Amino acid sequence: MQRLWAPWRMEYIVQSDKGGCFLCDIFNSAPEQDRAHLLVERGATVAVALNRYPYNNGHVMIAPYRHIDAVELMNTAEMTEMMEQTGRVCRHLKAMMRPDGFNIGINQGAAAGAGLKDHLHLHIVPRWQGDTNFMPVFADVKIIPQALDELWVKLQAALSAAPV
Repeated sequence: MQRLWAPWRMEYIVQSDKGGCFLCDIFNSAPEQDRAHLLVERGATVAVALNRYPYNNGHVMIAPYRHIDAVELMNTAEMTEMMEQTGRVCRHLKAMMRPDGFNIGINQGAAAGAGLKDHLHLHIVPRWQGDTNFMPVFADVKIIPQALDELWVKLQAALSAAPV
């Protein structure tokens, strides 16, 4: 058996035992900490952040600032901004990364697979033809080819610039 070391996962394991809500912690932090928290953009009612433990390169999350756990608890402003940001992020990811498609969704509740079940968030996962290979199928390993900080810089600059 071969071992693939992923020491950065330890932070996730330790944090999950800590309790609280990491999204609320990030949203309540100073804007100067946004890059360290991978928070790409703060909107009026929602924020855009990179997933620290991505399913695929370019995995983005969009979440309302309010600590709510269900879509039906969102107000009109949150729903509207979440979908507007989803479109903006997809347009910029298409221009930057040239994916063949996206998985876009919300896992609401533990039974639906939500890792963070108490703070609603939407996932945008870029996909490429053939991006599922033997690593995730046989080795339960996903290879992410781009550093999160590098992606943060590019996406933050793209979202700050003129619209695509």
